[in-house]
Amino acid sequence: MGDAIRILHVVVNMNRGGAETLLMNLYRNVDRTKIQFDFLTCKPGAYDSEITEMGGIIHRIPYVSDSGHAKYIQALDQFFVHHANYRIVHAHMDKMSGFVLRSAKKADIPIRIAHSHNTSSEGGVAAKAYKWFAGTFIASCATHFLACSNMAAQWLFARQRSKVMLMKNGIESEQFAYSPVVREQIRGELQLPPESFVLGHVGRFNHQKNHTFLIDVFAQLNQEKPNTMLVLAGDGPLREEMERKVKSLDLQHKVKFLGVRSDIAHLLQGLDMFVFPSLHEGLPVTLIEAQGAGLPCMISDEITQEVDMGIRLVERLPLADKEIWVHQMKVGMARNKSRRIPASSLSNQGYDIRNTAAWTEGFYLGISR
Repeated sequence: MGDAIRILHVVVNMNRGGAETLLMNLYRNVDRTKIQFDFLTCKPGAYDSEITEMGGIIHRIPYVSDSGHAKYIQALDQFFVHHANYRIVHAHMDKMSGFVLRSAKKADIPIRIAHSHNTSSEGGVAAKAYKWFAGTFIASCATHFLACSNMAAQWLFARQRSKVMLMKNGIESEQFAYSPVVREQIRGELQLPPESFVLGHVGRFNHQKNHTFLIDVFAQLNQEKPNTMLVLAGDGPLREEMERKVKSLDLQHKVKFLGVRSDIAHLLQGLDMFVFPSLHEGLPVTLIEAQGAGLPCMISDEITQEVDMGIRLVERLPLADKEIWVHQMKVGMARNKSRRIPASSLSNQGYDIRNTAAWTEGFYLGISR
């Protein structure tokens, strides 16, 4: 039997974001005698040690924000010249994948995959213009197009829409199945009062995730329902600003900032409702996980309907009206719904990682022949 095919995944870093978590879920579940994952990154990440333990190689070049455009392009070009042994490059950087795939094409890497995980670029006007320019190279430099949802496909690959394949953001669903024992453990660890109703959010503190809206809505809810608490997992550039906001609203005893967590499957057990008011998303892995844990989910109507697993847990709400969010949260609090969901709920929709891993394995083996 021959050596495993080595796939080079290109990301900024392997921290606990949505695309990165999907990659690790896949990596743990593909047959590593056939498929091996390596990574081209720009910064250290939380998953680095696990990657190397599983036989993956992590390459590093400076990111454009640290090195400048010319040096970043030069680093990409040089990397692919010196690593032309890779036959498959899989870029997960949305519009910035254009620069990656252009350098890979110059080095005659035969298979170049662009993967859309979002529906909008982050940053100010200059950053978005730069990313738009990078994105103009995708159509001519990618050989294959993948997306996590139809909206994500339409955003990044509007002119190649007929060529796009959807890859489901699968999770290890049995890890998220509701457990009253784990619920008590995690609530004890977080010192959450037994009678409290706990809302939660998992995500990076950046503009896209809309934490300021979430905190405003919670402040209104807490005035009417003082037994409510809010738990925020994640880190990012806006965390300190949100901590100041919470303090200014005198909610510091009601809102917990947990930082980056490696135990999201356990953390979700301790919540009573998941709140996700993002301004844009591809198809968030965290929302699949929350439904896997049987959590009612209040989400913005900017997020694709594809995220709804059809088990009556998702409510899509408009960002223009905070009162509707507060009202629906109170309705949800009164329901007292069972957290147990049918075991096949996610796999029936194709969101069990075993399905995604099998599809991915077949995809890589098929295109490499």
